[in-house]
Amino acid sequence: MDLGLIAAHFSDIYWILIALLFGLAVSFVSLPPMVGYLLAGFALSAAGIQSDVTLKAVADLGITLLLFSIGLKLNIKDLLRTEIWAVSILHMLITIVVFGTLVFFMSFSGLQDFAGLSGFDAAIIAFALSFSSTVFAVKVLEEKSEMSSLHGKVAIGILIMQDLFAVIFLTASSGKTPSYWALLLLLLIPLRPVIINLLKRTGHGELLILSGMLLALGGSGLFDLLGVKADLGALLLGVLLSGSEKSAKLAKSLLAFKEIFLVAFFLSIGFNGAPTLPAMLIAISLAFLMILKSVLFYRLLILFKLRARTSFLTSLSLSNYSEFGLIVGTIGVANGWMNSEWLVIIAIALSITFMVSSLADSKAHKLYARYEKLLCRFERKQRLPDDKPIDVGNAQVLVFGMGRVGTGVYDTLLQKYGDRLLGIDQSKEVISYHQAQGRNTIIGDATDFDFWARLRPGSVKMILLDMPNIQELLTAVEMIKQTDYQGVIAVAVKHNDGIAPLKVAGVDSVYNVYAEAGAGFANHVSESVNIKLD
Repeated sequence: MDLGLIAAHFSDIYWILIALLFGLAVSFVSLPPMVGYLLAGFALSAAGIQSDVTLKAVADLGITLLLFSIGLKLNIKDLLRTEIWAVSILHMLITIVVFGTLVFFMSFSGLQDFAGLSGFDAAIIAFALSFSSTVFAVKVLEEKSEMSSLHGKVAIGILIMQDLFAVIFLTASSGKTPSYWALLLLLLIPLRPVIINLLKRTGHGELLILSGMLLALGGSGLFDLLGVKADLGALLLGVLLSGSEKSAKLAKSLLAFKEIFLVAFFLSIGFNGAPTLPAMLIAISLAFLMILKSVLFYRLLILFKLRARTSFLTSLSLSNYSEFGLIVGTIGVANGWMNSEWLVIIAIALSITFMVSSLADSKAHKLYARYEKLLCRFERKQRLPDDKPIDVGNAQVLVFGMGRVGTGVYDTLLQKYGDRLLGIDQSKEVISYHQAQGRNTIIGDATDFDFWARLRPGSVKMILLDMPNIQELLTAVEMIKQTDYQGVIAVAVKHNDGIAPLKVAGVDSVYNVYAEAGAGFANHVSESVNIKLD
């Protein structure tokens, strides 16, 4: 046995242990594990440990799978919404002008990191800071099960528009033009039915996972081979398959792999070097400037007729700097547009905004409830069709979450409550499906404080919540309790650790879907099959 080979291999994966320890540590103080991964990267860098080939390869794989998964869930029509493409363009232009001007004026301050910066150099730095993190936003939205909500769709749409701007910049700055053979990529469009048909034959197990890996990595490699950005290939191949019967199942099957690979990405951010004191102060200042970016997002979204609540939640999802800033910084250093310490500055500012944004996102709905009156002062009277406040009509029994469990609950209660029963879900596509099936459903969100505040006392007798995220359930229950609602609150959960806090919060009935399903199955078999035992 080659002990040297084993030792070398272990040196490549020590970061798994470090990431686990830091992730556990921050979770004890109610911070997301990703904050721990960022801190672990900086700690390892400060200790003189450098990022290795394995870590970079795993991080790149995580990004590829992330973009492929985004594409699978993306409705291309969403990008054509004015509040997405217009806000993306306006926000980027204003940010570049404002941040670029500030950075250029700092070149006269005498600080070494700003010395010699031209107007063009300042604009490049501002361009790097104009992006928000796709990786961070998608991970947070997925953890909160808000990818299909309106604010989630708007945030993802803006991020994808930014990714497209990034591809244009990378192509222009590298001087590399796509090969003429890249036109052959258009043949992927008529091949869509063939690929989807092959996916249908893979079933639900490891063949589906292997197919997803092949499509994500194969699409990335194919685009790179033809002179087009590899990450764009993974994204567009996912978009090509979106809307198919298998796209949602494929995204779900890749979820666990994507999560573990992204740990390496967050770690790799911290490996950009140990900061000096001036670099740290500049990074902290840039982190404070994030407030301006957030306010600008909010005001632009309000301008395009989104509600205060939707605009606020979208802005929070975008309130961070992007990993793309490091890519721009690398190009800037290579072309002599900035010194190498700017990579460290951007990495620190990025990490600070990740931490602050993590805390803010975890309390997003509570923050909106607290500052609702202030935020609503800027709200326009006009509303987009899918962003109007909820009106339950004469319904007295509400089912929030029309997934498989919620649909089963609705169908079971329909005979008893009839038109007094209402199903509510935050996904427009889910609601359209149920309405086509004849169910009484509307678009809405249980964590919408506006809805609970407007609910007429005594108008609703029972509320049933089927939401996969325990924090969102607790937030919804807390909002309900702040009103004069006196009816029954029932909640469906998938894990026992959510039962106790929900009971403390005042829920009348908590139903463990998995445990009760097993008990229900056993009772059904016992009643329908009579077996005489020896």
